[in-house]
Amino acid sequence: MGQRTVSVPKSVAATEHKTTSGASPPAKLSIFSSEIGWCGLLGTDNRVERLCMGHPSEDEVQLTIRQLYSDDHAGIVDEIEEVNWYPELCARLQNYFQGANVDFQDVELSLPRLTAFQTRVIGALKQIGYGKQITYGELAAKAGAPRAARAVGTVMSSNRIPVLIPCHRVIASGGKLGGFSAPQGTSLKQHLLTMESEAQQ
Repeated sequence: MGQRTVSVPKSVAATEHKTTSGASPPAKLSIFSSEIGWCGLLGTDNRVERLCMGHPSEDEVQLTIRQLYSDDHAGIVDEIEEVNWYPELCARLQNYFQGANVDFQDVELSLPRLTAFQTRVIGALKQIGYGKQITYGELAAKAGAPRAARAVGTVMSSNRIPVLIPCHRVIASGGKLGGFSAPQGTSLKQHLLTMESEAQQ
């Protein structure tokens, strides 16, 4: 399978939304189908807060993402609007799951408060390009803590925005997959790695 590359206009990059009152706007949710199953994209303006992927049904995506949002926001779930939010990014994700080489570096993310170590880990991980892999130990070294492979695994397991923060590209030493938080588990991780590898050939 030949490599396909999707070009991204600079206008897709998000900017932070501010209201005159200072209140946060309601979160918006897009649910869409893909080659790997149903996905949900949650955020505000063009800043992504969560991506859920690989679910068997639209209803399961909605239930899952609303529960996660409730956990994040002290039980609040009625501030989510299900709309056709960020259609450009939804289309790019669909292209990615079909095997296209899509670069998500320009997408603005809305992350929880991170420690300095977590920030370095995520920053280093985002530099691991399409079709590349890195071990937990190697990523720890890139983050300035070469003995913190297990801590890197903890950061990966709490990743709210897979693919955009490409935790699937982090594997254990010896070529073992390591973990992956998705309904299909490590089988989906292997699928994404194989898909990217084949697209590079």
